[in-house]
Amino acid sequence: MKNSNKIIFSALIVLAGMFSTQPVKATDGYFGVGYGAQNKGLAGAGIAWYQNSLINGNPAGHVFLGKQYQVGVGFFNPNREYTVTGNPSGMDGTFGLMAGNVESDSKLFLMPSMGANWMINEKSSFSATLFGNGGMNTDYPTNTFHDPNSATTGVDLGQMFVGLTYSRKIAEKHSFGVTALLAYQYFEAKGISTFGQMSSDPAKLSNNDHDNGFGYGVKFGYMGELAKGLHLGASYQTMLYMSEFDDYAGLFAEQGDFNIPSTWTVGLAYEINEDWAVMADYKAINYTDVASVSNKMDPMAFATAPLGTDKGAGFGWQDIGVWKFGVEFAGIDTWTFRGGYSHTDQPVPYSEVMFNILAPGVIEDHITLGCSKTLGDSGKALHLALVYALPASVKGYNPMDFEFDSDMNMVPNQTIELEMNQFEVEIAFTF
Repeated sequence: MKNSNKIIFSALIVLAGMFSTQPVKATDGYFGVGYGAQNKGLAGAGIAWYQNSLINGNPAGHVFLGKQYQVGVGFFNPNREYTVTGNPSGMDGTFGLMAGNVESDSKLFLMPSMGANWMINEKSSFSATLFGNGGMNTDYPTNTFHDPNSATTGVDLGQMFVGLTYSRKIAEKHSFGVTALLAYQYFEAKGISTFGQMSSDPAKLSNNDHDNGFGYGVKFGYMGELAKGLHLGASYQTMLYMSEFDDYAGLFAEQGDFNIPSTWTVGLAYEINEDWAVMADYKAINYTDVASVSNKMDPMAFATAPLGTDKGAGFGWQDIGVWKFGVEFAGIDTWTFRGGYSHTDQPVPYSEVMFNILAPGVIEDHITLGCSKTLGDSGKALHLALVYALPASVKGYNPMDFEFDSDMNMVPNQTIELEMNQFEVEIAFTF
């Protein structure tokens, strides 16, 4: 027990250091498609399936896990690009972009995770986990917004969480859990100081290096077997209240506020027999909780609601629903195989493509595969997950560049198309 605790503590220190420097990517908007290798192999499905719940799953499931430790690392390859069609109009009062296609650099990232679960007694457990969320990162090798102070353009948002969970059986096959979430996030924007004339605080808009924020929230979960082999699971995560990004108070609405939206999930899992299980979840992500994420961009409103104010422009993201489906097969000796599919609503409206050049979280569909291999009789196992986020795009007009037709009607002059796909591999070890 002492040696195991030393291993966990040492890994915690190493992973915390890694998290502080590694950006993370967009999947379900900027939430992860799943958490932990087993859950990702199911495309994030399984809110009612306790076996894969340790890394940010349903906190009610931990009491069924027994003593367990897990460490993992994910390898991400996101491909982000935008295409501007049409030359700038050059009219006074317009803001045209250079025509052409630009791909983001920084295409390979690491994200570690870890967790430990200890039984308090036969009816309750305590666990501690460390994991990253989704996030946003772009690094365009161009001066997209004509910023004289930067040769590149992009943003860098990373988020890390520590979860402390108490899980308890409330009946033989029913349980409840609660997780206290402690959060850290960092953010940097570069190449957008040209919007200074539209900001409430131009000095706190762009090119200010990384700023940091800390916060907290709570996650609740329930899990139970309704009939033989049929399981129900549900969870709700409150909004995470974060300290403000003071260095970017002239960019984000509400003077640098960037809380993390609330979510809720409900799902079923059915054990067809001892080898096969299928599961389906529905997850809601409430992006409209956060003004800096959901406020829409209205060029006509900058005079009365500049960037950084309560009603200042954000990324215009909408609330989304996510359907997740998974299947697990454990009928081959020491192997378990998984597959999953996830579909999300599009968070980025076509009217919001200009600001979302910085954060093109347009992915809608994921296909996943996974497997686990138990190692002897010690409870140790290796896990692997493969995730492919299918190519997705959103196309709209540049709202800040226009011209007049022969009848003096204002017509858009440029289109902007955002595109993204992503590959991911995660490896984990349970012991």
